[in-house]
Amino acid sequence: MTSPSRKAVHLTFLASASGLGLLAATPVLAQADMSVDSGSHLDEIVVTAQRRSENSQRIPLSVLAVSGDTIEASGYRDVTDLQYLAPGVQYDPTQGAAFQIRGVGTTSFDFSNAKSVSVVVDDVVMDGQRANGLIGLVDIAGVEVLMGPQGTLFGKNSTSGVISVRTNRPQLGVTSVRASASYGEHNDRALNATVNVPLGDEAALRISAFDQGQDGFGRNVTLNRQIGQVHQYGGRLRLLVEPMESFNITLSADYAHHWDSSVRTPVSGQTAAVTKMLNDLGVFPGERNADTADSQFGEIETEEWGISARIETRLAGHDLTSISAFRSTLYNNATPANLLPIDQFAFIPFNFGHLTTEKVSQELHFASPSDQPITYLVGLFYNRLQATQTQYQWATLGAPMPRPVLYALTGAIGVDGNTSLFRAVNETMAAFGQAQFEITEQFRVTLGARYTHDNNSQSLDYIHTDPVRVTGYNPVFVGTSAPPVYRSGRVKGDNFSFRVAPEYRITDNAMVYASFSTGYKPAGIAFVGNRYAPYDAETVKAWEIGLKSEWFDRRLRFNINAFRSDFKDFQATILTEVPDGAGGTLLATAIGNAGGLRSQGLETTIAVRPASFLSISASGTYTDAVFTDYRYNDTTDYTDTQLPNAPKWSATIAADIDQPVSDGWRLKAHADYAWRDKYWTVVGQPEWSFVPSYGLANARLSVVSANDRFEVGAYARNLFDTWFSTGYQIYGNLGLLHYTSPNARRTVGAFVNVNF
Repeated sequence: MTSPSRKAVHLTFLASASGLGLLAATPVLAQADMSVDSGSHLDEIVVTAQRRSENSQRIPLSVLAVSGDTIEASGYRDVTDLQYLAPGVQYDPTQGAAFQIRGVGTTSFDFSNAKSVSVVVDDVVMDGQRANGLIGLVDIAGVEVLMGPQGTLFGKNSTSGVISVRTNRPQLGVTSVRASASYGEHNDRALNATVNVPLGDEAALRISAFDQGQDGFGRNVTLNRQIGQVHQYGGRLRLLVEPMESFNITLSADYAHHWDSSVRTPVSGQTAAVTKMLNDLGVFPGERNADTADSQFGEIETEEWGISARIETRLAGHDLTSISAFRSTLYNNATPANLLPIDQFAFIPFNFGHLTTEKVSQELHFASPSDQPITYLVGLFYNRLQATQTQYQWATLGAPMPRPVLYALTGAIGVDGNTSLFRAVNETMAAFGQAQFEITEQFRVTLGARYTHDNNSQSLDYIHTDPVRVTGYNPVFVGTSAPPVYRSGRVKGDNFSFRVAPEYRITDNAMVYASFSTGYKPAGIAFVGNRYAPYDAETVKAWEIGLKSEWFDRRLRFNINAFRSDFKDFQATILTEVPDGAGGTLLATAIGNAGGLRSQGLETTIAVRPASFLSISASGTYTDAVFTDYRYNDTTDYTDTQLPNAPKWSATIAADIDQPVSDGWRLKAHADYAWRDKYWTVVGQPEWSFVPSYGLANARLSVVSANDRFEVGAYARNLFDTWFSTGYQIYGNLGLLHYTSPNARRTVGAFVNVNF
């Protein structure tokens, strides 16, 4: 399918806005959360963006809420798929894996680097490196995407935003079972179930479990195995004990496992000899190629589990909340890079990383009653994240295997060790708070502040991995560069950040607001090609002004805001050359500071309920994110270049129908379309990391029994079979490689849901 042109998107938005008598100069086509009920008005959207349950239309903050029902209707199953439901959100799976909001977010392999966008699940920060904290979107109450710095109300500071996920709490006195099964093309399958069981009058247990997966979209022709396979499974247990109305405890435990064989495949730039060998084996490099002939199979495995205790009590009308958590993650990255059978051609035939993290966190916050002229919340936060990784990369750099000598890219000259050992500890302590002052019935002012102390350390050592176990023989290893002058380091930092947000209520259903906030990310320590390379802290100043409004007896909702964020010493990634041990160089991803970065633009959402059975929602963003000062060295200057993974325009539109067709049955239909503008995935490299604009359409049609106990239907993801790549890499003699996604093809199937 051909993606819509930018002009077409502009015209769609302008026609909608002018027809509604509204002014807005931005494209609009994205998903706002909106529930369907039996009435003819839009349902209230309740969010916890300010750590209280509030109407989204009454908070001076840009927040996009996506309900669990919306996620289910879209057919998406992973937290990374939220980028297709929330314009302005992007996910980069390549350079350390991380989210971006409003074009901004650091993706880095450095273990001391904090995430620009925090993923928070049930108020627990998921900050493990290479992990997103949530595998499988099952039994989700809702997701809130908070734009801009979020330090005055959340434990972990963030400079770009927060993705807050809420799972469903156990329900007292309710016995319920919900189960779902689906199956479609490419062996696309999903099974999940949730059980809620009361344990007497004062406790309840909620258990959810899932198993889902999909076959691959390419082939390893040498091993006759699929590339792009995905398999995930896991579960969550939540126990609620509420002996009295003013006191409750929620204990939570979760486990999830992910495995995939989504590896990089050749696009272009291979030597003539390598290209001929690939062609002879049936692999033809190109923009749509998803095949390889590597005799070493690539795969990634992640495992996450954690426990938490949330204690809530009421003291003199105030709410005191304690959130204690422990989390552990595992990340195994087996990604050889050869393209061909290694007895013909090899580059890095042995590439394996093993990462484990453990974190403990404690948060306390104290909140005043919400019905007073002055309301406030104050909190304390402690977080300690420890990461340990071993990594071996043994290369021939083009010579076939076996070889008597292997280059240990993870070793060092003169060091008896062929494997890198990284240890990192990131420790954060913070005090934060926010207060709202009701000056008049129409005018309020929000003031927030945060003090943060960070203590980050990291070390690099070298250990010996038995090569016979890995390669079958005992080669001689040659280090590629000298060991670092400093093998360990520590950086400490203190920061005070704040937020000021006045708001004025024009009518009961319309308000305007403005916001100025600051944010901070601590300094870190990096080792690039065995070179000790610490980097400075990052700060941001952010402005926002917006309108939130509802019209025609809440049949129409219209929100729009303009924003600007100015970053200083932004922690950016860049390609840099490191020695390969054979007299040449390899391109490695390094992290450093860009002196200046600016992100500015517009965000808007529209939701309309023209009839009781029909709801339509749309939203979109325009983001202009560029480096205003980024001189990496004497020959590299990326000033005035667009940020990677930052499309200027992104938008979606969705429609839902829920219509009775008989006394016992209803017809439900859902359709959504997500579109994003062109972008590139590597800093300053638009010529070879360019991703053209593309759009994804999903559809779902079902019949539902009147009591909602049974639903059966059909689904289609990527209805128009739109192809796209998710990331590119230049990899020495291997040329240009890319990653693709299971979402980059049409998948049609059927599903059934039961509730009782």
